[in-house]
Amino acid sequence: MCGIVGYIGSKQALPILIKGLHRLEYRGYDSAGVAILDGGLKLYKTKGKVSHLENFVKDKNTKGTIGIAHTRWATHGEPNNINAHPHFSRSKNLAIIHNGIIENYASLKEELIKRGYTFTSDTDTEVLIHLIEDIKISEKVELEEAVRIALSQVVGAYAIVIISEDEPDTLIGARKGSPLVIGIGNGDFYIASDATPIAEYTKDVVYLNDKEIVIIKRDKELKIRTIENKDKTPYIQKLELNLSALEKEGFDHFMLKEIYEQPHSILDSMRGRLNVKEGSIRLGGISDYEQKMANAKRIIIVACGTSWHAGLVGEYLFEDLARIPVEVEYASEFRYRNPIINEDDIVIAISQSGETADTLAAIELAKSKGATIIGICNVVGSSIARATHAGSFTHAGPEIGVASTKAFTAQVTILTLMALRFAQMKGTIEKSRFYQLINELEAIPEKVKETLSIEVQIKELARMFTYTRNFLYLGRGYNFPVALEGALKLKEISYIHAEGYPAAEMKHGPIALIDREMPIVVIATYRGAYEKVISNIQEIKARKGKIIAIVTKGDKTVKELADYVIEIPETEEMLVPLLATIPLQLLSYHIAVMRDCNVDQPRNLAKSVTVE
Repeated sequence: MCGIVGYIGSKQALPILIKGLHRLEYRGYDSAGVAILDGGLKLYKTKGKVSHLENFVKDKNTKGTIGIAHTRWATHGEPNNINAHPHFSRSKNLAIIHNGIIENYASLKEELIKRGYTFTSDTDTEVLIHLIEDIKISEKVELEEAVRIALSQVVGAYAIVIISEDEPDTLIGARKGSPLVIGIGNGDFYIASDATPIAEYTKDVVYLNDKEIVIIKRDKELKIRTIENKDKTPYIQKLELNLSALEKEGFDHFMLKEIYEQPHSILDSMRGRLNVKEGSIRLGGISDYEQKMANAKRIIIVACGTSWHAGLVGEYLFEDLARIPVEVEYASEFRYRNPIINEDDIVIAISQSGETADTLAAIELAKSKGATIIGICNVVGSSIARATHAGSFTHAGPEIGVASTKAFTAQVTILTLMALRFAQMKGTIEKSRFYQLINELEAIPEKVKETLSIEVQIKELARMFTYTRNFLYLGRGYNFPVALEGALKLKEISYIHAEGYPAAEMKHGPIALIDREMPIVVIATYRGAYEKVISNIQEIKARKGKIIAIVTKGDKTVKELADYVIEIPETEEMLVPLLATIPLQLLSYHIAVMRDCNVDQPRNLAKSVTVE
């Protein structure tokens, strides 16, 4: 979603702001802008990439040691120069950048128009800065108080930063439902929508909580107040972010780099948690709740997108191993359908960013009903990490590519550890079987590495299907979520229509689509419903469909039936998703590259969906 960067200190602001915007490009955006204060308030913005903005300001006066910058992902108003942020107030003494949606902007705008205000953009953001200035003037209050009063009238989600010509040594930020982090340097401050623009300059950060306002003054300590006008003491944390993780390090795209990081990210998700020699699994983040989770009558998993697919794998794992009933819900639907939630329910919320708006709203709904909330996310200090009762971080490292790859396998790894731990606690798994599974889980990183070695073969395969218009992905059991995830990856980055289906459901509709022009990806590994999947493949073959089969290494039966075969190492059925998803990621990647698509920043998509 939109990217926010702000700086105040002794250095020139523009290079820091532009570099920060580049760091945030992975979030997805359609326009960019900057406002810098040096005597007067100078504002420059343009539709398109940060590089366009960079070129646009080359011959402009950009001197100044305080400024704000923004990348916009359009909500209210089409992507253009006028709707790009920052936005001026009527006097042009104030400028604002904003991530989120002001839901009651229309009624606020109508009232402001009655008071003589005019609007140059279609955005809800311009309404907010006019409202703040109107309160400042009419109530004769300081800017920070005007911001507080204005935000008490606002309905919706926001992360904002405001700069004022009248207060040249001050930045004011606030958040509700959208992240904002402040970096504390040596005599300077940084503010951003996530830590990636800050990591280069300082490791000391403060994560703003919902309904908090931060007042950042040059050479003074941070001041935080709530919208209810209560002072808060800033809690300074150490940032755990390796700067090299934000660079491509020789790869053509972040997505490819992150695909290749999966042997390490899966291992890091198990590190310190899985001890094969002792035969133990320790999940310290949920230790106070694991007995309650193991004894739960029901687990509800809420998530969106790729995380929802990981949740589906989790459903199979929990029910298969620990014999706990599980429901997997789209967070966006869960929050609106008046769900039945009991006090003894466990709700597991899964999110890569920890900022997904619908998942956060689902958490708040479940908490209001007394359920216990467990989080699985990748970002320390994120909103979901702070909103849940307990949880486990995936430790996958920053994921910059918009299409999620290593986050999926890391989430599945955590869910596997949880299911095995609860099965051990409940005695629903024999000791010998438990040892067999944890030994195989420990071997998965090396098997992922082996799977990655077939990239050249997949690249050649991708060449054959570059201009295909439709794909069908089929799987059964644990491989059904893999089929869904494979189809999603192809849609996201290559813009080819694709559907994932349970293989047995093919006869209930999708079989009508199959002809010699339709490639069908079938996950057909050993064990599980292997013989049934072979029957499905024969049905496809009879209708001349092009079969791409993901098979266990050494498979001969499917090889005789399929047009193309991709082999992966043999593993336990429940661990196949950690391997089978790898070639599907690579296939999507290479098809997208050959179609000349923007792999890391697909059109219309944002990395972190922080608005509904």
